[in-house]
Amino acid sequence: FRENGFEVVFASPLGGVAPVDQGSVENFKNDEICKAFLADEATMNAVSTSTHRLQDLEVGEFAGIYFAGGHGPMYDMPGNVPVAEFTARMYEAGKAVGAVCHGPVGLVDVRLSNGDPLVKGKNVTAFTNAEEDAVGLTDAMPFPLETRLRDLGANFSCAPEKWGAHVAFTDRLVTGQNPASATPSAEKFVEIIKSL
Repeated sequence: FRENGFEVVFASPLGGVAPVDQGSVENFKNDEICKAFLADEATMNAVSTSTHRLQDLEVGEFAGIYFAGGHGPMYDMPGNVPVAEFTARMYEAGKAVGAVCHGPVGLVDVRLSNGDPLVKGKNVTAFTNAEEDAVGLTDAMPFPLETRLRDLGANFSCAPEKWGAHVAFTDRLVTGQNPASATPSAEKFVEIIKSL
């Protein structure tokens, strides 16, 4: 996002410290983009000590909201009314909404002013049930994300093979399936913001 001239503001449901998943750090320690992110002292300080509380931010100050993945959001986002309401206001204000991997869990409680789920009738992807089974964490999750998105009426799609890069989008909503989808989903998100 910064390479395209965007200022990035890190926010979390409670603000303050946002723990970094050490398993993800280990799994992606050789990824050049991840290494650069982790080596950026200002970024890591913003994430590890001083995220903004999402509900304290103003919709009008942002072009979009993007939910990062990892398993943590599966516990932090469901039932979080301020996150759902902020995201609905962003979308209804004509802003971009994006998410990757488990990040689309931030969309499951988002209802538009007409009462419909944000994802209803939209092309969406996320970490699949098969991928969750493959990493052995299905039973550790509060619910299967793919199933929940389908139940909400999303047009769910995924790569033909587990771990393949896949991006799904409908107008200003863009989602990426898994870690391999992080860069292409971010690129699509940037494209959408630039078109607004």
